[in-house]
Amino acid sequence: MSAATSQPTPLWQPSEQFKNETQLNKYRHWLQENHQLSFADYQSLWEWSVENTAAFWESVWEYFQIISHSPYTTMHTDDPMPETKWFPGSTLNYAEHIFREKTSEHPAIIFRSERQPLMEISWETLEKKVAAFKTWLRQAGVKEGDRVVAFLPNIPEATIAFLAVNALGAIWSSCSPDFGVNSVVDRFAQISPKVLIAVDGYQYGGKSFDKSEAVQSLFDDLPSLEKLVMIPYLNENLAVEKFPDCVLWETALETPSEPLTFAAVPFDHPIWVLYSSGTTGIPKAITHSHGGVLLEHYKYLAFHNDVHPGERFFWFSTTGWMMWNFVQASLLVGASIVLYDGSPGFPDLEVLWEFASEAGIDHFGTSAPYIVACMKAGQQPGKKYNLKKLRSIGSTGAPLPPEGFDWIYENISEDIWLCSMSGGTDVCTAFVGGCPLEPVYRGEIQCRALGCSMYSYDEMGEPALETVGEMVITKPMPSMPIYFWNDPGKARYLASYFEMYAGIWRHGDWLKITGRNSLIIYGRSDATLNRQGIRIGTAEIYRAIDKVPGIADSLIVNLELEGGEHYMPLFVVLNDGIDLDDELKQTIKKTLRQEYTPRHVPDEVIEIQEIPYTISGKKLEAPVKKILMGIPIEKAANPDSMKNPDSLQYFLEFRQRLGLG
Repeated sequence: MSAATSQPTPLWQPSEQFKNETQLNKYRHWLQENHQLSFADYQSLWEWSVENTAAFWESVWEYFQIISHSPYTTMHTDDPMPETKWFPGSTLNYAEHIFREKTSEHPAIIFRSERQPLMEISWETLEKKVAAFKTWLRQAGVKEGDRVVAFLPNIPEATIAFLAVNALGAIWSSCSPDFGVNSVVDRFAQISPKVLIAVDGYQYGGKSFDKSEAVQSLFDDLPSLEKLVMIPYLNENLAVEKFPDCVLWETALETPSEPLTFAAVPFDHPIWVLYSSGTTGIPKAITHSHGGVLLEHYKYLAFHNDVHPGERFFWFSTTGWMMWNFVQASLLVGASIVLYDGSPGFPDLEVLWEFASEAGIDHFGTSAPYIVACMKAGQQPGKKYNLKKLRSIGSTGAPLPPEGFDWIYENISEDIWLCSMSGGTDVCTAFVGGCPLEPVYRGEIQCRALGCSMYSYDEMGEPALETVGEMVITKPMPSMPIYFWNDPGKARYLASYFEMYAGIWRHGDWLKITGRNSLIIYGRSDATLNRQGIRIGTAEIYRAIDKVPGIADSLIVNLELEGGEHYMPLFVVLNDGIDLDDELKQTIKKTLRQEYTPRHVPDEVIEIQEIPYTISGKKLEAPVKKILMGIPIEKAANPDSMKNPDSLQYFLEFRQRLGLG
């Protein structure tokens, strides 16, 4: 059957007015007027952007009028990934581009937490505080290239500190205070920071968590630290009592300062260090460049998220997830950033939808698991709250099942633009995501992002449509890491992305590109289930299980045993009052068989108390598989990167009971 005859009905279609007013449409007209380039549709524009990388990224530079304090000599060198150099010779500053958007017409930051009612911070106030903290940092001996780290919740102080560090030309890195001490040390110790900014504690789910002992441990375990800046969050007096030598945040902000200025640094000067999840060892210290993320964030926030000046951009995140960095980028296009500090489930799952109404959010970003949780709880926020200002809903963090799409359109709005996206810490952006010129199809991501030469490779290493394969990137992007910190010869960098295909980035996700050039992500390829030679993405299993009443959560792995045998157990967490009886087991198996194939049916269904998760909310499928195959827990996973490390003990005992190792 041809793609034309099998094309499904879209859940959403942009109106002509919607398309005409998009940032992407304005860019298309600009290309025609200034470069005599005309594109009939998004696909032809994307093809041009990946076939002409230098011309495309130079057009982004020109379109957004990048401020460079020295000229570049070429758009990029011809060195293969990951040695490509972008815009050599240019010098710029990320924060300088943010503050050229300052205005009195709307706030810079809107904030609410479990402890703090809704508040706004003006651009004028933001600029004064950033200037003061930048001056304090300079007087404290922080120089261009030094590292400043933060142990902070998602509060305005984190944004202020980041912008000050950035304006100075220093390098930022952050972790949220729900990380374990060892996990934070594993990250920060790699980059030898000079200053630590921390809170005495935080609140989550209505409970207060004292982190003063953790802060002391961090300071003791990071010998490169010279200064500690404390933000009293739970107790005004605790910081002074426990840390008499610290500098209080408010004291630092009282530093007399001159007007805010910005260090002009080379295009490839480090902007921040992000970290891989660290589930199987020391987290990789992924280092990005000022210029690389500047161009990428302009491109994605404007063309793919369609964020306009004065709009309010929200994405639920913590300072330990790359989406926090991504949220700051909406300031580049003149938006207000909207921050929330607290649990998305306290006092109930409606809190973020109520917040969206109260804060007047235009773009609401969240995770796929949160949408699924709202769906399972039977929520109808569109009927309870005024969400008419919402233009888009973004989803990331895991594949969003088709039923999640249905729930959005049935319970939020028929007119909402659902722009599911997928990318990662590796590039601090999305490879695939929203396109405001194209329809939204159930269970599908709209497009490959401009400038991202992404394909699905089959078993022969060839691009394929309508086939699940390895997600690969065949040409460099400016926001790819410049290096991993302390990685001699780029050994870990090369091993992470370039071992499978020479000179081609393999991302580690299963991907299918449809005949409509939309995309479906099937989960991590390293956790893929191989049943009788057929590859099954774990997302398919979870999508089906989400339809079974009584199941709160699930995890599946497939074990390759001796003699070509396989064993695929499904672990389930049940809702209160539900028993895993034969009837429920049969319902699970019948659902999987009907939704997909007999190969999707597990060999056994096992009840457990909790699923192991990373702090950032990812299921530990691969580490669980390693434990069941006989690898010791301490080698299979890093407990400090986990939300619930004790949950792994069950799988050790399960392995022993079954005699698997």
